[in-house]
Amino acid sequence: MTKFRHLIWMVIAAGGLILSAPQSQAQTRQPDVGDQPGLIADDSVELDPQFRKTAVLYRTSEAPGTIIVVTAERHLYLVQGNGRALRYGIGVGREGFTWQGLVNITRKAEWPDWTPPPEMIARQPYLPRFMAGGPGNPLGARAMYLGTTVYRIHGTNRPDTIGTAVSSGCFRLVNADVADLYERVPVGTKVIIRQKPEL
Repeated sequence: MTKFRHLIWMVIAAGGLILSAPQSQAQTRQPDVGDQPGLIADDSVELDPQFRKTAVLYRTSEAPGTIIVVTAERHLYLVQGNGRALRYGIGVGREGFTWQGLVNITRKAEWPDWTPPPEMIARQPYLPRFMAGGPGNPLGARAMYLGTTVYRIHGTNRPDTIGTAVSSGCFRLVNADVADLYERVPVGTKVIIRQKPEL
């Protein structure tokens, strides 16, 4: 009798594994919360005070006009000089999509079109192959392209993701903030991406 019960439990367990496999595969195909093409930004979303644009004291040897992104803090700093900077709250790359380095802004665009790179399409096959610029575009109101990478500083149609790590490596700001930053920096601006603050 004990052997028979043991055999029944083994059959039930095996059946559970077989049934759970399609569910786990379906979960990997779920849309990325950070990329929702067509969603119109909810401008009533109130940012946590630490992620609102503000002037702050900021010690650095970098020249005024330099952008410093500190991913661990979820902040982007625009150096003003005299120990000050404008600080913007940002959304950053999720685990496995963080990076650091020194680049320049190579191009700027208002209400940019979006062509997800092939690597992103492979990870998220539900994404459109092309999307014209506009309020429902995940790149938001403005984009500043970083060097020869596929990464950008851009707006978002998901203001609720500011302060989180959900992107595929880009840095997102609410549309009002990205439009403000866009007006302040020219093509050629130096951008430093750091994982942690400078000591």
